[in-house]
Amino acid sequence: MLSMRQLSRVYRTDMVETTALDAIDLDIHDGEFVAIMGPSGCGKSTLLNMIGMLDSPTSGSYRFADQEVAGLSEADLAAIRKRNLGFIFQSFNLIDELSVAENVELALLYHDIPAAERKRRVDAVMDRVGIAHRARHRPSQLSGGQQQRVAVARALVAEPKLILADEPTGNLDTQHGEEVMKMLQTLNAEGSTIVMVTHSPAHADYAGRVVNMLDGRVLVERRRAA
Repeated sequence: MLSMRQLSRVYRTDMVETTALDAIDLDIHDGEFVAIMGPSGCGKSTLLNMIGMLDSPTSGSYRFADQEVAGLSEADLAAIRKRNLGFIFQSFNLIDELSVAENVELALLYHDIPAAERKRRVDAVMDRVGIAHRARHRPSQLSGGQQQRVAVARALVAEPKLILADEPTGNLDTQHGEEVMKMLQTLNAEGSTIVMVTHSPAHADYAGRVVNMLDGRVLVERRRAA
């Protein structure tokens, strides 16, 4: 699905140069569930932003679906994101003035999809993640775990090739965090490709592969035993 070779990201100011990513080599294959771990400041969020084409590399190669995307214009990157990527954020990023169904449908409004098809997709994905019975509620009427389920549904509704999750359990208690992780694991078993940044070793164990980072580099990778 994607391949990075010697990919680096350097941030420069008048006085300071900071290397956030240092010659990263990384492949993500269709159907994988990959967790990225490491201490604060190690570069894992920068790497997720790079995978999500929200930031551009200073040097190196990034190929997504056999297309070199390093160096593309923001308009071209936005078009690729819209077609291929779904994002799950730690803070949910739901709009409280909208219902659950409307929040999920929001991800489809940037696509040329008829209203009847949008409704079919929204209903199907809400049922898939177990929040169909909350379709008319506002986000403020839901628990944290239910809000994250809405965020997952919004990420899935456009049928992306890749789901990127940035600390998806960071604002949840233990019980709701485990529920979200089990849901992500189920989605992966059904075919979704997922890359997740997490601080939790327990939650990283839900992934099939764990990438540990330190000082902007991939330190070690390990696969979960079958």
